[in-house]
Amino acid sequence: MEGRVLVVEDDASIREVAALGLTRAGLRVDTAVDGRDALTRWRPGHVDLIVLDVMLPGLDGFEVCREIRRTSQVPILMLTARTDTIDVVVGLESGADDYVRKPFEVPELVARVRALLRRSTAPAEEGAVTVGDLVVDPVRYLAHRGGRELALTATEFRLLLELARRPGQVFTREILLERVWNYPYLGDSRLVDVAVQRLRAKVEDDPSHPRLLRTVRGAGYKLTAG
Repeated sequence: MEGRVLVVEDDASIREVAALGLTRAGLRVDTAVDGRDALTRWRPGHVDLIVLDVMLPGLDGFEVCREIRRTSQVPILMLTARTDTIDVVVGLESGADDYVRKPFEVPELVARVRALLRRSTAPAEEGAVTVGDLVVDPVRYLAHRGGRELALTATEFRLLLELARRPGQVFTREILLERVWNYPYLGDSRLVDVAVQRLRAKVEDDPSHPRLLRTVRGAGYKLTAG
């Protein structure tokens, strides 16, 4: 699988290990040493995925992620310290698609990157799906509600599409990890929960009282017509 990856990491040894592992996996890799360097090197259409460390000098990874999300939905994989659990939630809320804890094993990093690239480049296999006033179009990779286009990340779009394909069906977190994130054996249910929260903020009239994307206590989530 060929893809262009930008690795943003201020620790030279970690940066070199990540870059070497991804290069050996057949990916084209560029590197940045801090947040400002990352924003200089990143250009829409020239990078397929960003591996982004949280703890960067100057602009931290959260700030870089938010800045990129202002104009792009390029997949972003955050690197977080193993002890900093809060980084996971904050990173995902900033717009990251996934995360890997440090210290990491290179095969895990490669697997996560490949999974994100597969999801972002998978061809559409169906036409638009309509649930109430919500329209999800996998061919154009667009979603609308009431005629208003929704600004979704790639992961949020795939999550919404998966739920919209079977309105009213309850999806467990495990099923969503497998179908949306594509690696249940590496997954974390927080990925699902935070993605649902972010998606609600974009599709619901009142995210604190969701009518479309509902939680089924003890089971999972489902999408209804509202």
